Amino acid sequence: MGITCPSLQTLDAVFVLNSDEYHTAATLAALRRKKHVLLEKPMCLTLADADAIIRARDEAGTQVMIGYMRRYAPAFTEAVELVRNMGPIRYARVRDLIGPNGYFIGQSSRVFRPTDIPEEAMAERKRLAAQQAAEAIGDAPADLVSTYRLLNGLSSHDLSAMRELIGMPNRVISAAQWNGGSFIHALFEFDGFNATFETGIHRIGRFDAHLEVYSDAKAVKVQYNTPYIRHLPTVLMVDETDGDAFSVSETRPTFKDPYTVEIETFHDVVTRRLVPKTTPEDAKQDLILFRWIIDAIRRNG
Repeated sequence: MGITCPSLQTLDAVFVLNSDEYHTAATLAALRRKKHVLLEKPMCLTLADADAIIRARDEAGTQVMIGYMRRYAPAFTEAVELVRNMGPIRYARVRDLIGPNGYFIGQSSRVFRPTDIPEEAMAERKRLAAQQAAEAIGDAPADLVSTYRLLNGLSSHDLSAMRELIGMPNRVISAAQWNGGSFIHALFEFDGFNATFETGIHRIGRFDAHLEVYSDAKAVKVQYNTPYIRHLPTVLMVDETDGDAFSVSETRPTFKDPYTVEIETFHDVVTRRLVPKTTPEDAKQDLILFRWIIDAIRRNG
């Protein structure tokens, strides 16, 4: 995949927003031309492609920022600071159970869907998806491949945010998938506590995505809403006991959309030569964690 543009030399940056299977090819093409890249999540589907992107970025001397927009929501960044200062963590949970994307998009947007995509292009995408999944997790049944794709898709938001909030787990204690890979549950071990992870896609018209961290006397929760309706707020909730008093707070730091904050951050990365927090090295940790989950599912049968 190449980049053809008459004014290519005037570009400072390229957005890579195409389907996952083409992320690596498009990103490498941009980096060969020494362009900064905002790369939609997931960065790629294999560790080899992650390493290729890192090498190409270093050779280009530019930056690649992965589009984990939930990590740029002001409510989330405030939660990170609270968790750092809340004392020893006793438990954490990560949850993302959502209705179909079309439920939200159909009621709030006009979407023009192309009907002229060549059959050979659709076949190529399917072939690349199978090839990259096989490289990532080896020979696997269809439901486990679907699990891996869900981890890279919806779950990459949650697990990436989890890593920033509480770190990378030491190991995956157990994991399971069911309903053709559309639901996943996992238990993670950290130093001194465990965390649960649950995700799935159902037909209920709601969006329930949150991370919650518990210490002895405080719970910090970040509640997300669907990104398909713009400017719905991400909310920070804090429950705390102090002596005999129990307090509950709910903060909406801003109506500014996390995508907007993300783009503003990328602008600073390009114009001020900053290093983003969502680097390819950071995103590579997600691929490692996804593989741990797949391995745990296989161990647990």
